[in-house]
Amino acid sequence: MKTSRNKAKPSMAVLTLVVISVLFMGYRANQDDGVSNTSSPPDEAVYAVRGPHPVGIRDLVIEGETPLDITVWYPSLNPDNLEEEIKYLYEIKLGAPLGKVSIASFQGQAIHEAPFDSSTSPYPLVVLSPGFSIGASSYAWLAEHLASYGFVVVSPEHRETLDPQNELWRAAITRPQDVLMVFAYLDEQVKPGGILNGLIDTEQVAVIGHSYGGYTSLAAAGARIDTVAFQSQCEGASRTNEPGTWLCEQLLPHLSDMASLADLDPIPEGLWPAWADPRVDAIVPMAGDAFFFGQDGLAEISVPVMAIGGTNDNDSPFMWGTHPTYEHASSPRKVRIALEGAEHMIFTGRCEKTPRLLKFFTDEFCSDASWNRNYAHGLIKHFTTAFLLSELKQDSTAAGVLEPASVKFPDVTYDAQGY
Repeated sequence: MKTSRNKAKPSMAVLTLVVISVLFMGYRANQDDGVSNTSSPPDEAVYAVRGPHPVGIRDLVIEGETPLDITVWYPSLNPDNLEEEIKYLYEIKLGAPLGKVSIASFQGQAIHEAPFDSSTSPYPLVVLSPGFSIGASSYAWLAEHLASYGFVVVSPEHRETLDPQNELWRAAITRPQDVLMVFAYLDEQVKPGGILNGLIDTEQVAVIGHSYGGYTSLAAAGARIDTVAFQSQCEGASRTNEPGTWLCEQLLPHLSDMASLADLDPIPEGLWPAWADPRVDAIVPMAGDAFFFGQDGLAEISVPVMAIGGTNDNDSPFMWGTHPTYEHASSPRKVRIALEGAEHMIFTGRCEKTPRLLKFFTDEFCSDASWNRNYAHGLIKHFTTAFLLSELKQDSTAAGVLEPASVKFPDVTYDAQGY
């Protein structure tokens, strides 16, 4: 998530004051039609139905000079028949003095610290990178669903806060490094004596993410920042006043800072080095920022990719992210899904309960002008699950679901190659 200049946004000082006030107001059920929980995807979305595995959840910390919190969802056992119900918080990271602030909550179906189901392990790994300044639990709706189908989902708490002017450029460098840190940590923890001993197959890997998390997934698959293409994109956007121009205004002045943080001197004239892991087998960028990379930088991606985005997204415009990812990735199998008229935050958690005064300033977080959130989530679950089953588990039935002739949903434009 990023704070767009194209929409009226409160300053950080106003935002902080409002958040402090709503923290004392309690929560209410959200009745907004945009976040209704009554609309389900059509029967044809077969993978929107939860999978066969109970789901466990654990919070871990990767120790180091700058510790990194991670949340792990996994196939579990439930020998004591515990209640499979958990409350998730939709959190925004505001920085000091507030830290993480919950703007909403929603119910999930998982068991904290449940024992691993080792009967069919090891399981493929899915790294889920959240949107900018959004907490990992905000994507629990998708992480749980994938775990129920036999994946282990690991989501890092990237360490930026909601201050794009000072953090957006930095996160472009630190996020891919966070993913590499997760891989290194898991390599150790799946060994005998490790916390996740035998649970994960670290050679079967996908990286998925929303917004800046989508950018992170692209980088993990080998996409490379292209200085010339980045500058050219921004120059053209400025001339035509495109919705994504605000991103350029916040990032381009920090290009030298980005290069310095990446230990590059001077700024590369063309493609930057890759921050990828060769074990990444597939990626799912959701409203992913691809404008850093340009055609040549995206062409470095050769693994299967499913790019999903809303066509009314002004924070990560469809033509800056989802569209060029599909057009320029070198992947032999790739998918582009356009949610016609959907906005940027359709991928975040359900806002079942919100602070009473929340709508004073955060409609963008919890509602969508055209789409029912539950319906959209069902379609995203369906497509993402089918794609990952096909690519990481070689499931031919799931692959058949991705054939263009099989996809006929209202307000969804679907393109695919290789299926």
